[in-house]
Amino acid sequence: MILSIPRAVLRDRVAGIDRCTALRIPGTKGIGFVASNFLRSSATHADQLQAHEFSTLSDHALDLLTLAVTSVRPVDFNLSRSRSVSINGIKTFIEQNLRDVNLDTSVITRHAGLSARYINDLFEDEGTSLMRYVWKRRLENCRKDMLNPVYAGHRLSDIAFRWGFNDTAHFSRAFKQQFGCSPREFRYVEVQRYQ
Repeated sequence: MILSIPRAVLRDRVAGIDRCTALRIPGTKGIGFVASNFLRSSATHADQLQAHEFSTLSDHALDLLTLAVTSVRPVDFNLSRSRSVSINGIKTFIEQNLRDVNLDTSVITRHAGLSARYINDLFEDEGTSLMRYVWKRRLENCRKDMLNPVYAGHRLSDIAFRWGFNDTAHFSRAFKQQFGCSPREFRYVEVQRYQ
């Protein structure tokens, strides 16, 4: 089985991923065993899954792969241990608070006990900035909800507000910049695809 995951996706999840080339993750024990069995089972049954089920499983697969990679990541990768711990802690805090409309640089710096300059320097190593990372994660979650039939009857503005946006025009512009079409166009195309 061959998995293809965009490097940017892994960068968002694993600090120092650029130093994780040709690593062997044992598939006979621990998280490697769990990830391997999950991936093989998902691949075997992929043709029996609906699109939203497949999308949800892919998120879980990324979570398992993240754990597996970090379990074998070299200790001497490019980021120092303290930088790695810092950025992973910040990302965890962001994930837990994405829905909070007040989540901004000052809230994050206060929680982390680090300066905005230092935090942006951490994210610069991954080719982004702190708030660009926050907006990207919010947009990705909005996109997932728009694909999920559970939210088919929900207004786009409700989905945007649920993920921390407080301005529908800004949400629409940011979504189009990230995904190449407006939220309304995206939802229409996806609905047509699965009818």
